[in-house]
Amino acid sequence: MWNWIIFCGLVVCLICLTDQTQGQKTPSVVQGTDCTQIKTLSPRATSGVYVIQPAGVTSPFKVYCEMLADGGWTVFQMRTGAEVLFNKTWAEYEQGFGHLQKDHWLGLSKVFVLTKGGRGRSSTMRVDLWDFEGGTAFAEYSNFRLGTEKESYKLNVGAYKGNAGDAIRGKYASIDQNGFGFSTTDKDNDGCSPCILFGDIAVDKCSFLDGGGWWYSRCGSASLNGDWHPAGEHIGWNSGLHWATWKGPVPYSTRASRMMIKTVWEKIIIAN
Repeated sequence: MWNWIIFCGLVVCLICLTDQTQGQKTPSVVQGTDCTQIKTLSPRATSGVYVIQPAGVTSPFKVYCEMLADGGWTVFQMRTGAEVLFNKTWAEYEQGFGHLQKDHWLGLSKVFVLTKGGRGRSSTMRVDLWDFEGGTAFAEYSNFRLGTEKESYKLNVGAYKGNAGDAIRGKYASIDQNGFGFSTTDKDNDGCSPCILFGDIAVDKCSFLDGGGWWYSRCGSASLNGDWHPAGEHIGWNSGLHWATWKGPVPYSTRASRMMIKTVWEKIIIAN
C-alpha cells in the first residue's frame, strides 16, 4: 500500500511540474517581469516558455519568449494553421487561449499589465508576417499599450517602422484603428453603425465580417485573428489574417503571423 501511495505522490508532483494546457514542463519559479528582463539578465537565454510576474501582478503566468539579438520579446499572438480557432468570445480573448509554443492568444488582461508603462518605460510591438510565396515582412510600433478593461483594452500605438506597411492606421485615414477598443462577436466596440463596404454592403459588426476579435474601426486594413486559410484558398476571403498594406488589393490571408512586445527603457536625466 505504501508503494502505491508513493507512486501516486510522484504522479501528483509530475502533474504539478507539467503545464497541461501548453503540453510541456516549465519551471514553477518566477524568472523575470517579462521576456525583455529575462534576456537582459541571461543573455544566453533561448526562446521558449518562461514564468513571468509583471510589476503589480499578484499571480505569475507563463509566456513564450522569443529571444532575439535585439532583446527578449513576449509573444502574445501566434498563427500558423487552423488547429486553434480564433472565433472566440470576449471572455476568452480577455483570458487567453491556445498553446504557448504553437498558435495562441496570450490574453488582453495580460497584455494590458505588460504594457502599463511607468517612468522611463514603454513597449514596442512587433508584427511578423509570412506569406505563401516564401516572403516575410514586419511592422513595429513604438509606445504600444492597451487601455483598461473599462476602456475595452483600447489600442494605442506610436510611430511605425518596417516593410509591411502601417496597416493599423490603414490605407486611408477613415479606417485608422488606433484608439479603438477591442471587439468580439459578443462585444462590439468598432466604429460601424453601420459601415457601408464594397459599395452597397452594410456592416454593423466588423467581427462578424472579418472573424475573430480585433481593434476594428471601419473595419480597417489590419486583422490577424480571423479564419486561417490554407494555400490555394487564401485569396479573396473577407475573413482571414489580413495586413492589407502588405498584400492586396484583393484580400490576402497570410500563412502565419506573430505579435510580440519588448520593453524599452529610456534614460532619465536627473538635474543637479
